[in-house]
Amino acid sequence: MRLLFRLFLLAAVITAIVLFNVYELGQYLTLEYINQQLDRLREFYQANPVSTIALFMGAYALLTALSIPSAAVLTVLSGAIFGWVVGTLASAVAATIGATLAFLSARFLLRDWISGKYPKAARQINQGVDRDGAFYLLSLRLTPIFPFFVINVVMGLTRMKTALYAVISLLGMIPGTAIFVNAGKELASIKSLGDILSPAIIGSLTLVAVAPFVFRGLFRVVQTRRKLSGFDKPKTFDNDLVIVGAGSAGLVTAAIAAALNAKATLIERDKMGGDCLNTGCVPSKSLIRSGRLAHEIRHATDLGLIDAKATVDFPAVLKRVHEVIATIAPHDSRERFESLGV
Repeated sequence: MRLLFRLFLLAAVITAIVLFNVYELGQYLTLEYINQQLDRLREFYQANPVSTIALFMGAYALLTALSIPSAAVLTVLSGAIFGWVVGTLASAVAATIGATLAFLSARFLLRDWISGKYPKAARQINQGVDRDGAFYLLSLRLTPIFPFFVINVVMGLTRMKTALYAVISLLGMIPGTAIFVNAGKELASIKSLGDILSPAIIGSLTLVAVAPFVFRGLFRVVQTRRKLSGFDKPKTFDNDLVIVGAGSAGLVTAAIAAALNAKATLIERDKMGGDCLNTGCVPSKSLIRSGRLAHEIRHATDLGLIDAKATVDFPAVLKRVHEVIATIAPHDSRERFESLGV
């Protein structure tokens, strides 16, 4: 049933896009055509304000959901008909609805397939989205050089929550939308959309897009300062390195530091050598050695030996384990590392 619905949705989207192109509906979304019909559209709006806004938002949302490039022209048109405030709100909300529908369509149609085909890449992308997704989305929305339909599809392939996507998209679209809506007041003098986005405006929006990351960085700095506010920062340090734990990693690190003439302090609350020497690697290998020998003796006849016998004296085995530990212990001892300069 789910597959059937996916196929139906995909067919509906493809059919709508094909019909749009077959009937050349794009000719009605040009600045030239809109200028010709502007007076009639304004009269219709004056006579039917609510229905005009509803029809406009419905068409805007539908075209955006189908990823048909029309947002810029429709946004300019909203400024010419509705004015700056109403035009900005109507365009931004309609664009958000359309973008969210495109986002959900991409998620429903493609996400499972992409995740199954490229699980490792999908996992890494989702980890990044979970951590910084809202910031990246806001920056992309604030920068007019990125095609919004690509953002809608790509984000739909992630596990970003739909509500978060819609809210961030709305916030990110408002600055650019306001610029295009404002340009609608001078629609007659606009020959192309390039007349609206001057290099200065693009640069300004790009700076705005960077702002979320700047604010996040400042916020982290403030948080760190608050956490450290109760501590005095020393003007000098007695050590180049402080190592916590005298296990395998700690001992190797301390030895390397000493070899490099670094001032290192090694902290250990229990036994030098850590788990490896005292309870892990060394004891276990010693027990395994005794066990392997007992096993081989018991199966000596398989190798052509007769009368091979052995009785396991477990206390003696444990005594040997401790002897092995004691043999290695001097290499991991406090005295040795102090002699190295640690």
